[in-house]
Amino acid sequence: VQLQASGGGLVQAGGSLRLSCVASAGTFSGSRVAWFRQAPGKERDFVAVINWSSRHTMYADSVKGRFTISRDNARDNAKNTVYLQMNSLRPDDTAVYYCATSRTVILSNVASQTAYAYWGQGTQVTVSS
Repeated sequence: VQLQASGGGLVQAGGSLRLSCVASAGTFSGSRVAWFRQAPGKERDFVAVINWSSRHTMYADSVKGRFTISRDNARDNAKNTVYLQMNSLRPDDTAVYYCATSRTVILSNVASQTAYAYWGQGTQVTVSS
């Protein structure tokens, strides 16, 4: 599976952005799809994850109530897109955002980078104060 992340940009604090993660050369069927982020000089941190089939979602505490992860509704999985709607953005949300996926992620391990086999290239989100 190849992943393409997009939608990043520069936004003022309090603003919104929507990131997209598109799968090619494969589908998200049977997978969990996650977003991670990495700020300069910091570790890559878990943001959110969605189970493609059940649509069950989980979030990091730092983004709960502000970010929403979702998937497209195409019945035939043709679009294979996962979204991250980010509202009420803060300067500390500034980071490179990465999407990742795997069919073997277990629920207890969704926040671990090592659980994901496929990664997108990242998209920069910058929130100005």
